[in-house]
Amino acid sequence: MIGRVRRGLARAGIATMAVALTTLWVTPAQVSAETAPDGGALAQTWLAAHDGPAKYPGRYPGEVFIDFDVPITMSDGTVLKANIYRPVDATGQPVNTPLPTVLNMTPYTKFASWLADVALSVPWLSDALVQLIGDADLTGTPLESITDITKALGGGAARSFGVDRKLIQQGYTQIVVDVRGTGYSQGAWQFFQSRETQDTVEMIDWASKQAWSDGNVGMTGISYSGINQYMVAAQNPPALKAIFPVEGSTDKIDDVAAPGGGLGLFAPVYIALVDIIQNIPDPVGVLLGHHDLKWLLDRVATPFEFFDYILMAFSPSVDALPEPLRKALEPGSELRDAFGDSHPENIQVPTFAYGGWQDIFSSSSAMTFDRIPLPAEQKKLIMGNTYHMNPSSGMGRPSAPPRLDVLQMAWFDKWLKGIDNGIEQYGPVVLWQQGGGWITTDRYPHSSNTIDYQRMYLTPERSGTANSVYDGSLAADPSDAHARLTVSPLTGITSLCSRDAAVESAGALSVLPFCAKDDRIHELGGLTFTSAPVSEPTTLSGPINVHLNTAYDTSEGYWAVTVNDVAPNGVSTVLSSGQLTASLRAVDEAKSKRDADGDYTETSYLLTLDTRQPLVPGAPTVIDIGVNPIEAVLQPGHRLRIDVYASNFPRGVLLPPLWLENSLSNQHVLLDPAEPSFVNLPLSRPLS
Repeated sequence: MIGRVRRGLARAGIATMAVALTTLWVTPAQVSAETAPDGGALAQTWLAAHDGPAKYPGRYPGEVFIDFDVPITMSDGTVLKANIYRPVDATGQPVNTPLPTVLNMTPYTKFASWLADVALSVPWLSDALVQLIGDADLTGTPLESITDITKALGGGAARSFGVDRKLIQQGYTQIVVDVRGTGYSQGAWQFFQSRETQDTVEMIDWASKQAWSDGNVGMTGISYSGINQYMVAAQNPPALKAIFPVEGSTDKIDDVAAPGGGLGLFAPVYIALVDIIQNIPDPVGVLLGHHDLKWLLDRVATPFEFFDYILMAFSPSVDALPEPLRKALEPGSELRDAFGDSHPENIQVPTFAYGGWQDIFSSSSAMTFDRIPLPAEQKKLIMGNTYHMNPSSGMGRPSAPPRLDVLQMAWFDKWLKGIDNGIEQYGPVVLWQQGGGWITTDRYPHSSNTIDYQRMYLTPERSGTANSVYDGSLAADPSDAHARLTVSPLTGITSLCSRDAAVESAGALSVLPFCAKDDRIHELGGLTFTSAPVSEPTTLSGPINVHLNTAYDTSEGYWAVTVNDVAPNGVSTVLSSGQLTASLRAVDEAKSKRDADGDYTETSYLLTLDTRQPLVPGAPTVIDIGVNPIEAVLQPGHRLRIDVYASNFPRGVLLPPLWLENSLSNQHVLLDPAEPSFVNLPLSRPLS
């Protein structure tokens, strides 16, 4: 511990000296404005290129040519359907000049993308409405959280979901394709499996060879359409020259399918919704007479794809799991591989990614940047303080990054058209620092020269700052006192009013600021451990690990933890969280990382039935709970708090076969000087 503190103090001294020297030798005129979060002067040229006079304006504002339900046959004979958007000339005819192509592969239907496009493309009206709604500010009112959602309309992400007509009119073809088994495409839904990725590879190749294409293809899209960008970019198809994933994931298991071995509400609800919309015929296709008997037969054959796995999961015990589900859960199965690591270390395609700290995919969104083996000029990351439903909220405003659609076109202009517009100088990492504001860094997580990991111990001494099941302290040194602190899954029902609930609802519950922005109601059902106030701004940057010494009354347990910023007025704001099914605590050492002292910093789990370790009632059991990556600053007078719960619905619960083994029984945290419980934190300066 002394060594950690000394390293921190030494680094602080070096940093002070560096600042002094920089002040002497670097004048403001020499500091590059292009690396600022707002993009500086360069951003004005990107904005002008996107919003300025169109290269192909057509006969009226926003006019483009749309070819609906274009059939494209895959190598196995399955036909996918695409809407193709092309710029038009002064007579309203499609431009014949070969142009770059931007591709969006979506399960949400190209019809939904078309509706979004129509809403954003009403001449003289849509832009004005977007501006009006985006400028609305309800800060300080009971409805202030609604502002965080409405500001997304002005941030540019809506055109990543739908279609960007301004991009098209500046000289691009855009294609929106229903992925296999969804929308109006034939076949059965593959849900990220190898056949779906192969479809994307074939679509890129097909697009690059059309008469209206110059052979250069980029990809865009949100969520699912961001995930498949990462997956196909790892294949590096020759015609794919750039991707722009928004809220994508490179590890769906760790992010949302089963983080820490828990089951959240988002995944089954999502599967059910996609199953429903895949059975609805494309209304535009029906009106145009594009009837497809094969599509109908395929939907009759597979009306509720993957929902059978959800039903199988409600088995009474692990031993009773049906064989199809058991095989699907095994390492190496096609479905598990589809949801596991998509290997961004193989990507050689220039990548500009957007993620949100409160997004369901926040963990891999933040960590993928470091794994992509490209120079900073060819990879960029923006992390906003957003949920899944409001990406880009606040962008395009003073001191904030440019709008997402503006950045996207600048990225494609660079890598698909070869325009020297300076986008390679942006960032490369632009982050919303919770507790602060927008910052630019050269990497994420921050360099070990500025961040060092430090243990902070959970101790039984009362902090006097929280109303909870037990109000403990967080200290730089372990306590000599022993304690056995008990927490129940029943009291943890307060998680219904929490930031994690808002995250799992994709942000819908964020409209309740007394839950999403202040965790004190949630904390009534958990154990809290709070530090002394900090005297200087203190940065936290990177993943976190909570190391707990635990005990149980049954053979199964479930834990959830949060890392909170506690303001002087008592408001407790969740910065990040993690969860773990206790019997699935076996750590995947190949994917996890440790600091110089051997403590976990980044924690990943094997999550296999073969490595499951049922608990011995009453026996002490040490577990490590990985917490999602963080970027935050504690301001002077603020405290750090670790909250510990025995449940976390709707963000996560035990898998159904494990319910009987837990029986909603009490769980215990053991505060033992011989085997202390602590949190390992990435800090810019030591905490006391």
